[in-house]
Amino acid sequence: MFVLELTYTAPLDAVDALLPDHAAWLEEQYEKGLFLASGRKNPRDGGVILAVAEDRARIEEVVAGDPFLTGGVCTYRITEFTATKTAPELARHRQTPD
Repeated sequence: MFVLELTYTAPLDAVDALLPDHAAWLEEQYEKGLFLASGRKNPRDGGVILAVAEDRARIEEVVAGDPFLTGGVCTYRITEFTATKTAPELARHRQTPD
Protein backbone atom coordinates (compact mmCIF):
# COMPACT_ATOMS: atom_id res chain seq x y z
CA MET A 1 0.00 0.00 0.00
CA PHE A 2 1.16 3.54 -0.63
CA VAL A 3 0.61 7.01 0.78
CA LEU A 4 1.03 9.62 -1.94
CA GLU A 5 1.59 13.10 -0.59
CA LEU A 6 1.23 15.99 -3.01
CA THR A 7 2.77 19.37 -2.21
CA TYR A 8 1.79 22.33 -4.34
CA THR A 9 4.68 24.20 -5.94
CA ALA A 10 2.57 26.85 -7.67
CA PRO A 11 -0.09 29.37 -6.60
CA LEU A 12 -3.59 28.00 -6.01
CA ASP A 13 -4.96 29.68 -9.15
CA ALA A 14 -2.56 27.57 -11.23
CA VAL A 15 -3.58 24.46 -9.27
CA ASP A 16 -7.27 25.26 -9.72
CA ALA A 17 -6.80 25.68 -13.47
CA LEU A 18 -5.71 22.02 -13.64
CA LEU A 19 -8.25 20.74 -11.10
CA PRO A 20 -10.81 19.38 -13.63
CA ASP A 21 -8.11 17.34 -15.39
CA HIS A 22 -6.70 16.15 -12.06
CA ALA A 23 -10.19 15.11 -10.89
CA ALA A 24 -10.73 13.13 -14.11
CA TRP A 25 -7.34 11.44 -13.63
CA LEU A 26 -8.27 10.56 -10.03
CA GLU A 27 -11.54 9.03 -11.20
CA GLU A 28 -9.67 6.84 -13.71
CA GLN A 29 -7.45 5.51 -10.92
CA TYR A 30 -10.47 4.77 -8.71
CA GLU A 31 -12.11 2.89 -11.59
CA LYS A 32 -8.93 0.81 -12.01
CA GLY A 33 -8.99 -0.04 -8.28
CA LEU A 34 -5.67 1.70 -7.58
CA PHE A 35 -6.90 4.51 -5.32
CA LEU A 36 -8.78 3.94 -2.06
CA ALA A 37 -9.09 7.50 -0.69
CA SER A 38 -7.94 11.01 -1.58
CA GLY A 39 -8.38 14.60 -0.56
CA ARG A 40 -6.90 18.01 0.08
CA LYS A 41 -4.58 18.71 2.96
CA ASN A 42 -5.66 21.28 5.52
CA PRO A 43 -4.32 23.92 5.13
CA ARG A 44 -4.68 23.57 1.36
CA ASP A 45 -1.04 23.21 0.35
CA GLY A 46 -1.40 19.83 -1.34
CA GLY A 47 -3.22 16.55 -1.03
CA VAL A 48 -3.01 12.92 0.06
CA ILE A 49 -3.92 9.73 -1.79
CA LEU A 50 -4.09 6.21 -0.34
CA ALA A 51 -3.25 3.77 -3.13
CA VAL A 52 -2.66 0.08 -3.81
CA ALA A 53 -0.60 -1.49 -6.57
CA GLU A 54 1.60 -4.50 -7.20
CA ASP A 55 4.79 -2.48 -6.73
CA ARG A 56 6.35 0.96 -6.44
CA ALA A 57 7.21 1.08 -10.15
CA ARG A 58 3.51 0.87 -10.99
CA ILE A 59 2.66 3.68 -8.58
CA GLU A 60 5.44 5.85 -10.02
CA GLU A 61 4.06 5.20 -13.51
CA VAL A 62 0.55 6.21 -12.41
CA VAL A 63 1.75 9.33 -10.59
CA ALA A 64 3.71 10.42 -13.68
CA GLY A 65 0.38 10.84 -15.48
CA ASP A 66 -1.19 13.22 -12.95
CA PRO A 67 -2.02 16.53 -14.69
CA PHE A 68 -0.89 18.34 -11.53
CA LEU A 69 2.57 16.80 -11.95
CA THR A 70 2.79 17.14 -15.73
CA GLY A 71 1.49 20.71 -15.37
CA GLY A 72 4.26 21.55 -12.92
CA VAL A 73 2.08 22.55 -9.98
CA CYS A 74 3.03 19.86 -7.47
CA THR A 75 5.61 17.36 -6.32
CA TYR A 76 4.95 13.89 -4.95
CA ARG A 77 6.32 12.04 -1.95
CA ILE A 78 5.61 8.32 -2.22
CA THR A 79 5.67 6.25 0.96
CA GLU A 80 5.22 2.50 0.77
CA PHE A 81 4.00 0.60 3.82
CA THR A 82 2.72 -2.84 4.74
CA ALA A 83 -0.96 -2.64 5.73
CA THR A 84 -1.05 -5.40 8.35
CA LYS A 85 -4.23 -4.07 9.98
CA THR A 86 -7.18 -2.42 8.24
CA ALA A 87 -10.80 -1.48 8.71
CA PRO A 88 -13.13 -4.30 7.66
CA GLU A 89 -13.90 -2.47 4.41
CA LEU A 90 -10.21 -2.70 3.44
CA ALA A 91 -9.67 -6.32 4.51
CA ARG A 92 -8.84 -7.41 0.96
CA HIS A 93 -5.83 -5.07 1.04
CA ARG A 94 -4.29 -6.47 4.24
CA GLN A 95 -0.73 -7.64 3.89
CA THR A 96 1.64 -9.84 5.83
CA PRO A 97 5.10 -8.58 6.71
CA ASP A 98 8.00 -10.00 4.72
